[in-house]
Amino acid sequence: MLCLDVTNRSEIWLRHLLCYVSDYTTMSLPRFQTEWEEIDQEYQQLQETHKVYRQKLEELTNLQATCSSAINKQRKCLKDLRHSLTKCVETCDKKELKLIKDIEIQIKDKQSVFFDMEAYLPKKNGLYLNLVLGNVNVTLLSNQAKFAYKDEYEKFKLCMTIILMFGAITCLFLLNYRVTDEIFNFLLVWYYCTLTIRESILMCNGSRIKGWWVSHHYVSTFLSGVMLTWPEGPMYQMFRSQFLAFSIYQSFVQFLQYYYQSGCLYRLRALGERNQLDLTVEGFQSWMWRGLTFLLPFLFFGHFWQLYNSVTLFRLAGHEDCKEWQKLDSCLPTTLLSSGMQVSKMIPFGVFCL
Repeated sequence: MLCLDVTNRSEIWLRHLLCYVSDYTTMSLPRFQTEWEEIDQEYQQLQETHKVYRQKLEELTNLQATCSSAINKQRKCLKDLRHSLTKCVETCDKKELKLIKDIEIQIKDKQSVFFDMEAYLPKKNGLYLNLVLGNVNVTLLSNQAKFAYKDEYEKFKLCMTIILMFGAITCLFLLNYRVTDEIFNFLLVWYYCTLTIRESILMCNGSRIKGWWVSHHYVSTFLSGVMLTWPEGPMYQMFRSQFLAFSIYQSFVQFLQYYYQSGCLYRLRALGERNQLDLTVEGFQSWMWRGLTFLLPFLFFGHFWQLYNSVTLFRLAGHEDCKEWQKLDSCLPTTLLSSGMQVSKMIPFGVFCL
């Protein structure tokens, strides 16, 4: 009896449920039809909007090509004009000489304007970007996108500096294994390779990164690759602790540099003296020496330490037990980095601060 009662109740509830679903479906059909008509109408509008977008995109592409062609034509004309003015200087009087100088100043101003214009126009990638990315357009069209990419680049440098510092500390004091050293050296190679790619993209978008800074990262990539391929042996162990200690100190100084230079760059942007795409390696002014006096001793000590590394590598290369090629190939690039950095610091009112 109990089972029969439960079965009957289940059948009754099932009938009620089916009736409810049937009634709901019947009552909802007009609403479903209305929703479908609204969706179809929005779809038609989307098609029209996309059609307009394609037309505007084609117009934009044509305008970009026109602007690029006009800039190239202007540059060629200005180059020919400058060449003609150079010849006229030898035979002109003082009044004409003053006019020629004014024209030359205006030509330089126009060249700067052309550079800013090209930051918003597609252009061919350099040799390095072509090898890494291929012939891909990396130009960002909006100021917001440019600044977002630049800001992400700065955060990437800061995070990787902290990671590399703790990685060097771990390898030096906690894990004295070849595997951990290889992971650390591979991380250095990847970091510097990534920096060179990102900086090349920033340069394509109008960032005025100085040539020495980019070259410094290329040389650092080569040195990191040399350390990565250095086989285990007595020579490696003799230089290992010195290299890891230098890596810790270098990361610490780069951390200090970031906060000092980011503060200086923020002030320059607020004053309207720097571009939004300028990096924390740019924007040096005379008033910055007031805060730089604290940082300079750390910087020069690091550069002399790097020079000492090159001396150590040269001595290891002359050791009787030395059979590896890595020591000798590291001497010249390390000396180049140290010397270049010291020269850059000795320029009191230079256009860059490393």
